[in-house]
Amino acid sequence: MKKKHVKIADINCGSDQLFLISGPCVIEKEALMMQTAERLKGISEELKIPLIFKSSFSKDNRSSLEYYQGPGLDEGLRMLEKIKKEFELPILTDIHYPNQAAPAAEVVDVLQIPAYLCMQTELVVAAAKTGCVVNLKHGQFIAPDNMSKPVRKIEDSGGEKIILTERGYTFGYNDLVVDPRSFLLLNQIGYPVVFDITHTIRKYGIPSKDPRGGSREFLSVLSRAGVAAGVDGIFIEAHPNPPEALCDAASQYYLDELTEFVKPLLEIHNLVRAQTVH
Repeated sequence: MKKKHVKIADINCGSDQLFLISGPCVIEKEALMMQTAERLKGISEELKIPLIFKSSFSKDNRSSLEYYQGPGLDEGLRMLEKIKKEFELPILTDIHYPNQAAPAAEVVDVLQIPAYLCMQTELVVAAAKTGCVVNLKHGQFIAPDNMSKPVRKIEDSGGEKIILTERGYTFGYNDLVVDPRSFLLLNQIGYPVVFDITHTIRKYGIPSKDPRGGSREFLSVLSRAGVAAGVDGIFIEAHPNPPEALCDAASQYYLDELTEFVKPLLEIHNLVRAQTVH
């Protein structure tokens, strides 16, 4: 099966060019968001890697009511729209409920379905009906080839612009494992495949500000393996000061170190594509 290309602004996802999805896990103070978007725009231009800015107006799966969930739909979309206009960046954000799809689609370029919710029919159908690109995250609880099921729901609802994102599979208690076979299986569904690197190293059940809540030492080997396996895009949540981030503090990547992290991934990607052509 020939894989489809999906256009997001001027980014041709699924082509020979690797693209980057990055930004803070959840929308924080406006000054921090603008600072991060400006820096990411600079990294994108320096490395010549197309960028989709990502941040969530709400994280509805936090493990405690005490944890920050985000500014909410209206305020969150206001900030995302400001970033989109000021930095001319396409935007991706999560939706958790069907009634969030239409208003979010008026602002953002990509509606993301969280991994826990990938099988929720009303949610994926609502996203599909907006005509927006839909990023389906691979649920931790289903085999990667079974992602064809929610894909079909989107297709049957008139949606043809789909991206599939790998983010690890449940392995024992409170841990995830990335099975390289998933990249092949997701690719066979026929849409661009993204590797969500930073979520794969989260340790669930541990507060996000606890250093034990993420294993950044594995980011390098996991990311290089995924790019070598032929993914089309990489997803890296990034923050100016991850230990102080309001969500996923133990797994977000340091913004100032992102350039050097991405460079070898581009080299691997270019090598893989060159070998594929020949």
